[in-house]
Amino acid sequence: MINIYQLFPRLFGNQESNVKPYGTIEENGCGKFESINDQALEALQELGITHIWLTGIIRHASLTDYSALGLPAAHPQTVKGVAGSPYAITDYYDVCPDLATDPEQRMTELEALIERIHQKGLGVLMDFVPNHVARGYASFARPEGIPDLGEGDCSSLAFSPENNFYYLPGQKLQLPALADQFGKPIEPYDEFPAKVTGNDCFSATPTINDWYDTVKLNYGKDFQNGEQVTQPIPDTWLRMQEILSFWSAKGVDGFRVDMAGMVPLAFWEWLIPPLKQDYKELIMIAEIYEPELYQGFVNAGFDFLYDKIGIYNRLEAILRHGQAAESISICWKMLQGLDDKMLRFMENHDEIRLASPHFLTDPFAALPAVSLSALMHRGPFMLYNGQESGERAEGAMGYSGDDGRTSIFDYTHMPQHQQWFNGGRCDGGKLSEEQVFLRRFYQNILRLRLSSKAFSKGRFYDLMWANPWYTNFDPRFVYAFLRYFEDERYLVLVNFNRHESRNMCVNIPDDAREMAGIFPGKTRRCWIAENIFEDSDKLTFDPDRIAKDGIWVHLEPLQTIIYKLQPIPKSYDNPNYENC
Repeated sequence: MINIYQLFPRLFGNQESNVKPYGTIEENGCGKFESINDQALEALQELGITHIWLTGIIRHASLTDYSALGLPAAHPQTVKGVAGSPYAITDYYDVCPDLATDPEQRMTELEALIERIHQKGLGVLMDFVPNHVARGYASFARPEGIPDLGEGDCSSLAFSPENNFYYLPGQKLQLPALADQFGKPIEPYDEFPAKVTGNDCFSATPTINDWYDTVKLNYGKDFQNGEQVTQPIPDTWLRMQEILSFWSAKGVDGFRVDMAGMVPLAFWEWLIPPLKQDYKELIMIAEIYEPELYQGFVNAGFDFLYDKIGIYNRLEAILRHGQAAESISICWKMLQGLDDKMLRFMENHDEIRLASPHFLTDPFAALPAVSLSALMHRGPFMLYNGQESGERAEGAMGYSGDDGRTSIFDYTHMPQHQQWFNGGRCDGGKLSEEQVFLRRFYQNILRLRLSSKAFSKGRFYDLMWANPWYTNFDPRFVYAFLRYFEDERYLVLVNFNRHESRNMCVNIPDDAREMAGIFPGKTRRCWIAENIFEDSDKLTFDPDRIAKDGIWVHLEPLQTIIYKLQPIPKSYDNPNYENC
């Protein structure tokens, strides 16, 4: 069972509170590798985390000048924000100097962090960005004997499988006009011939809505005729293989692959199997938004896929737009058995913060969705740093504006997270009472995923078909399912209604009862349903009658109830438990 914590070092350890839009690293501060200290790692482990996804650690285009290290600032027209996008890579073999206490020792400091994480028994994930690189990509840290990307390209050819980039011969690049935050005129960026922009924009005039700060990598796909070259092996395939091997050898346990669906499937089929022969425990996670590609990517060797299009989007529609809870059943059924291959989440760097005024404002209103996405199946579940503290992402900090997301393009902070970080003590010393409750809720859910075989190994049974609207149930706001494994059985109920409680009857059909092994006890006929988070909440039921009579429950607004179902043991001497 995997619980991932997406940790953005630039944000996670930043203790500066007096920040301003488009502030420099000196003005707004920046988290460091050393900020992810033993206390932080122990607290994350106690939270229930098993793997840490270090986001934005590879050197990327930035306006921060490290000329003393031979790393001048990028051209302002090719950088989003001041710190720059972590997905506009400038050197796949280098580390972002912002994150090091001593920038000259940045790789050594990262290696020490990887070792520190491993010493705590946690896994390390990092980004692999295969689809595009920064416009000014140039690797100074690549190992000897490895060619740089684009080094041998013939730029007079629009396409060649031996080229690392696509070109627009005879056309000069014209980037969108950008307001300069420092009040200085910008000299136009010079690129001739123009390279194709990262989001498959085959135009020399990309717009502000294109990924204008990046260029598309060429994997041997000829976009003019749709043909995919696989023999001889396209040069970019070899370069990417070298990069993944480089980082795997440093002890990285897995990769979150950015926009994996934009890279040809043939490449993944060629790359992943031999890579996993060398690194047998390696985890590959695909950011992918095309359900028709899911099975092919799993067959190619990806362990997990983003479940954004299915469960996340449906839960967002329920939370924000009032869609019925029962519609969730459609989502998992459409996966056709791939449920356990899906990475579930309710926040990441691309999505609006749950507690943002742009989403729900109230972080507690999202907890039914969190519970459901974390507990439905056996795939990994992910938190984004600050989510467990109710991070709100209020105000505009730079390039992305006030969009409800913590900016990934600028030097900024996470105020609610800083209350937990507490100057590096990572003890939650400044959290409010409500934040403490919120964090404990996440901890309960994450640790349950790890401690219970029913959730980590068990099967899932959707109870919604047996509880339609015309029964004593409310499928518009309530979702119900079973998880079970051997002698462990749980009934999970979530109420999405923010204002009203529900008194309902939950029917458990005969086939569910038989599969979960819910039969009359040997010593006492009745069973007991115990709320694992509230000791006082106990119900009794007759296993032979739950298909007809059901189990009557009470749900408060936004409540998640997890009932452990078991025969009444002899230790229960209360006569009320003798009969149903």
